[in-house]
Amino acid sequence: MAQDEPFLLKNLFDRTTVGEIGDAVEAALPSFDRSAFLNLVFDADWAGRELKQRMRHVSGALHAAVPGTYREQLQVLLAAADHAVEGFAALVYPDFVQAYGAGDWEASVPALARFTRLGSAEFAIRPFIAFERDRTMEQMLEWASDPDPAVRRLATEGCRPRLPWGMRLHDLVADPAPILPILERLYRDPDESVRRSVSNNLNDISRDHPQAVIELLRAWDPRPGTDTYRLARHALRTLLKRGDAGALAVLGFKAGLSVALKVLSLDPASPQIGGSARLSFTIESTLPESQPVMVDYAVYYVKADGTTSPKVFRLGSMQMEPAVPVTYSRKISFRQMTTRVHRPGTHRIVVLANGAAAGEIEFELS
Repeated sequence: MAQDEPFLLKNLFDRTTVGEIGDAVEAALPSFDRSAFLNLVFDADWAGRELKQRMRHVSGALHAAVPGTYREQLQVLLAAADHAVEGFAALVYPDFVQAYGAGDWEASVPALARFTRLGSAEFAIRPFIAFERDRTMEQMLEWASDPDPAVRRLATEGCRPRLPWGMRLHDLVADPAPILPILERLYRDPDESVRRSVSNNLNDISRDHPQAVIELLRAWDPRPGTDTYRLARHALRTLLKRGDAGALAVLGFKAGLSVALKVLSLDPASPQIGGSARLSFTIESTLPESQPVMVDYAVYYVKADGTTSPKVFRLGSMQMEPAVPVTYSRKISFRQMTTRVHRPGTHRIVVLANGAAAGEIEFELS
């Protein structure tokens, strides 16, 4: 790869990583034709396939190259999982189950608990939740007590109602009640990745059932400096960006404006697409006593239809003392990205304190 060529996620599946899969399968099944498998994978269309397409294509090549029924093939892959294939390459194993094992719950779901130790099965478990919800959620509640943190994380990450890039679990979007016993069991888990997954699941739920999440977190009694407080803050991030009074109260912040904006500037005042600008401002508490303040800013970007839409950015939180000014400075990039297209026109930046607007500035992006 040339030095200035951008790295593409799809290239995580290349001849090296796919070859490792072939090696592991051959170690489990000496009669496996590794060369034929690789020829199936690296066909004329390989270069044009994106990441998930490559993963599914490798799964299809395994299905074609490993002899036997689905259960017989699965036993080979379970034996292959004992060999050193981890990371992105290992995601092929649960993807194979998702692609070919949806009709065999008894063999497939226990296999996902094995495969998730190598590469997360959070996407592969979702069809089983969608089509056999009660049975699968009971299994996931059992997984929440598994000694392996990777399996415990699967219990909560796999049932996120709105998992990015995953199948939407519409029943759980509408009624997240089956998820809550799992989260109750895991919110104080000793493993940070499991607690992080709990917070991501709660953030998903908060988009449709904000009050249920607020009440649940209030019952967990998140206190500053604790893991539960950090979990709650991450779980409430969507509601906090909206300035939700209940979410702010869970974390000890007061709703409404309690600071004054003293200075607000943007340099340069009229930035250009492809460049950047530095936002600087000073705020001061208006209360006679010390108070915790969460400081954010929202950039109102111009959309294709000429209207604007806000994107909230977190600056941090602090304990503000009366009449003691605090200054923030942040570089804002206007470089074009695949996730954000910048367009010329009138933009706004709004400074937020505890979710309330403290002041704003307009600028022209050219």
